[in-house]
Amino acid sequence: MPSLSELKGFAPFRDFQRSHLAQLAATARDVHYRPGDRLFKEGTPAWGCWLITSGQVILDAEGAVLETLGAGDLVGWSWLVPPHRWHFGATAVTDVSAIVLDTDRLKNFAEGDPGLGYAVTRTLFSVLLQRLQATRFRLLEMRSEKPIQPIRRPTMQDYFPKSDQKGAVR
Repeated sequence: MPSLSELKGFAPFRDFQRSHLAQLAATARDVHYRPGDRLFKEGTPAWGCWLITSGQVILDAEGAVLETLGAGDLVGWSWLVPPHRWHFGATAVTDVSAIVLDTDRLKNFAEGDPGLGYAVTRTLFSVLLQRLQATRFRLLEMRSEKPIQPIRRPTMQDYFPKSDQKGAVR
């Protein structure tokens, strides 16, 4: 089982209450994948939420690569939203180490602790927003007749900035 400090090391969980981190940790286990291993396939029942600790994972749909994710990224939000099926597939590109959350247990914890449920939902909403903005950039790039100058894409740090001791955002 991953430690509370390992979970707190992920930007989305940095400001989680200790009790919420403990509940996350109770659902978590370490996993490893080799290049080409499938985390999940588009259209299949959704379960699990992965926190990538090292390596790279691609998100794909109908054979097209949509995004490459790496250390610090969260993979898997479809388990929270009906119809609870994966909207994309995910495949390890390199050796990958991750923490996977048992989302059935996480749902049970969240139903019993609305504060945890809110914190998890907010975290997953931020991941969705990040992916939506990345998709928007790719669509704009495809429509452009000339190459778009690279812009800085938002990262998890943008959505979950570090707080100082007094709680003010830096």
